[in-house]
Parts: sequence; C-alpha cells; structure tokens
Amino acid sequence: MKIENTNLQEIESIIKEQKSFFASNLTLDISFRKEQLKKLLKAIKEWEKPLCEALLIDLHKSYEEALMTELSIVTGEIKNHLAHLKNWTRSHCKRTPLKMMPSRSRVVSEPLGNALIISPWNYPVQLLLNPLVGAISAGCTAILKPSPYVPNVSKVIEEMITATFDKKYIAVVQGNRDVNNALLEKRFDIIFFTGSPELGRKVMKAAAENLTPVVLELGGKSPCVVDAEADIKIAARRIAWGKTLNAGQTCIAPDYLLIHKSRETEFVTEFSKAIERLHGEDCRKSRHFVRMVSDKAFERVNDYLKCGEIVFGGRTNAKERYIEPTLLANVSPDSPVMQEEIFGPVLPIVTFETREEAITFIRNREKPLALYYFGKVKNGKEFIRLTSAGGSCINDSIMHIANENLPFGGVGNSGMGHYHGKLSFDAFSHQRAVVTTTTLLDLPFRYMPYKMFGLVKKLL
Repeated sequence: MKIENTNLQEIESIIKEQKSFFASNLTLDISFRKEQLKKLLKAIKEWEKPLCEALLIDLHKSYEEALMTELSIVTGEIKNHLAHLKNWTRSHCKRTPLKMMPSRSRVVSEPLGNALIISPWNYPVQLLLNPLVGAISAGCTAILKPSPYVPNVSKVIEEMITATFDKKYIAVVQGNRDVNNALLEKRFDIIFFTGSPELGRKVMKAAAENLTPVVLELGGKSPCVVDAEADIKIAARRIAWGKTLNAGQTCIAPDYLLIHKSRETEFVTEFSKAIERLHGEDCRKSRHFVRMVSDKAFERVNDYLKCGEIVFGGRTNAKERYIEPTLLANVSPDSPVMQEEIFGPVLPIVTFETREEAITFIRNREKPLALYYFGKVKNGKEFIRLTSAGGSCINDSIMHIANENLPFGGVGNSGMGHYHGKLSFDAFSHQRAVVTTTTLLDLPFRYMPYKMFGLVKKLL
C-alpha cells in the first residue's frame, strides 16, 4: 500500500477553513472541548480493531503491544484531560505587589490557535493522537500529518479522524517530505514535531521564518548504565524488555550499554536468558517481536552488526526485515553504532571501571532523551545529578513515559518543550498575564511629575 500526497490546493483550503473556524471562537467553550475529547475517546474504542490490524501489517506489532504502547496511552491521556480540564482552564490569581495597588493580577490560559502536528512511524497512533489531545484540550484546531512509512496505520487514522471531526476543525493530510515542506512553509500558531534531531533542525528553521513556537520531541543515544552493585538479573530483564519493545524502534529505548567491567560477562548470560523468557528460543517466531519498518531501516541497522563482536544474537532475515536482539562487545566509541541513534534491537556494550569515567563519557556526548541507571538508588540519584537527559529511570527502563503526571520531552539535541497531562494542555496554550485596576481610586504617585518620589522609591 502506498500513501498518496494530499493535493497542495486542498492543504491551502484546509488551513484557510481552520483559521476561520478558530476565529469563530467556538473552541473557547470548555464544554465544546470536552465534547470533542469524548468523541475522540469513543472513536479510538470503535476503531480499535482496524488500528491494531494496521499496526500488525505495518510493524508486526501484536495486539497486546499495540494496546499497551499505543491506544491505552492515548485513551488514558484523554480521561486525564476530561477529569482536570475545568481546573486547568480556570484563571489563577497571582500576588500583586504593594507598588501596584489597588490592582489585581491573574493568569489566563488561552489557545495558541491553529496547530500542526507531525508524527513519526515508530508509534504512529500514540505520537500523533497524544499531542492532539493537548490541542483539543487547549482549544486549538489541528492539522495532523502522519508518517507515510506506515501507510496502513496512516490510512486508518485518516478514516477515523474524517469520520469523527469536521476537517475545518481537525484534519489529516498525507504524504512524503514534500508535503512536510509545503506545510512548514505555511504559518501556524504552533508546530508539534516528533522525529529525528536532523529533521527537528529543519522544522525549527522553517518555524523561525514566522516566529512560530515549536515543541520538538526528538531522540538521540540514550545510555543505559549498569553499575557494579546492580542486580544483574533484574537489570538484564528490564533492559531486554526496553530494548526489544517495538524491536528497539523507540525514541527512549536503551541505545547503548555502559556497564562496569566486572559485570559484563554475567550480564550477557542473563540478557540471553531474559530474551528467551520474553520471546522464546527463536524471536523470529514470537508474535510479540516487531520488524524493521522498511528495507532501508533493516539495511541501516544490519550494518551496525559489523561494528563489534557479536556476543549474543546476530541472526537476520532481510525478506522479513527481521533482526534478532543482539549484543555487541568490543565496540569503538567512534564507530557508527556509537555515533548514530540505533533505532533497532542492537545494543552495543561499552565498559567502565569508575562511575566518574561513565559520567564523563555521557557528558562528552549530546544530551540524550533518556538515561537509565541500574545500581544502588543513592548512587543513581548522584549519577542523575551529574548528568543531563530528557528523562530518567533508576533500576528501570522506558517506564517514566507511562506516568502522565511526569513531563516528557528532551533537552538540547534531544528536543525542547514537554507534554503529557497538564503539560500537553500548556504546550498548546499561551499563559496570558492580566492586571485589573479599579477606577474608583487613582493614586497620583505614578504620574509625572512624580510627586512624593521619595515614598515611591521605597515601594519599588
């Protein structure tokens, strides 16, 4: 199946219609926003089967994994917004200093306006619809641009959104990077982009032409540190799960392993046992093991197998785009597998002898989207304090994304801006300062020629 590019004239028409619809002020009504969130929730439940079937076709993603990592995250986000939207949209009073009396101060959340949401292929439902929840909640209109690399999923999403919403409010446009470029040339009030740092730079450059605010959810090489005191059996199991989830095609997957030299051999043994418990003796036969999204992705990740000594795994099948979970030892820090985000089930191993050495190794690289530490909690807290990453887990992997009360986002090369929960609402909102001053009293101190300035000076 191949996705056809949406006609550029149609894109122009949709943008124009959405600007007019936002100008009607209908989205300012809180009850309207709640109604739309409920419609989206109902649609996801009704379209669950087609969405899961499409995920299976495009990515070989099992029903359980599709539900756990895609649909349930979106439905959970919607329910959270429905429960708290009334409070989030209230204006909040702020303290007014004595020098401004008799005024009152408050902060009002207002929708930014017309939003563009561009999503990647690895979690094509979650990473497109989760930001949409924030856009609806904040009172914006939205154009959704799914990835052409998962054509079946993108087509089902288009059908679902078209059946649920009027395109003058929420619309889906399809196509390749030519369509992305055409969209980025237009003026939006916010652009929400999830993808690679390389494409993130292009989005930010295009947005700068119109001074459009951006949320960039990017990626990078997320280190997984296994210290000398780690419970190796637990660490291996949780790392194996995090690395084989979606076959490693996860922006916060453990990208490389930094392990204390004394625990490397033990880890390899326990990792192999963990993989067998998760996927059986042959991962290729597991219905829970996802495939590479394309031939190009397969070839790229397959080439990484040449960058070190395979100490576990390494079997591949080009026809199925299958790559077995693989551990690589004796990897050079300068090799391609240690320079580029892997986005596949290959885990290179780098050893260290002191925590300071591991900290220096991480700090000398770009700031990652995630950092995982396995060892004593006290040492993990200190490790996190001395490094920087978008998010972190101590003695776990991936799971920080599952808590909608925590911010999710990158730092530096791994992105900017946060979302999930109230932060999704905030991402598509402008926090507007409002000062209200009575007309019953008009103190003369602030007016020229500044009489009693000595008293005024003390108040400043």
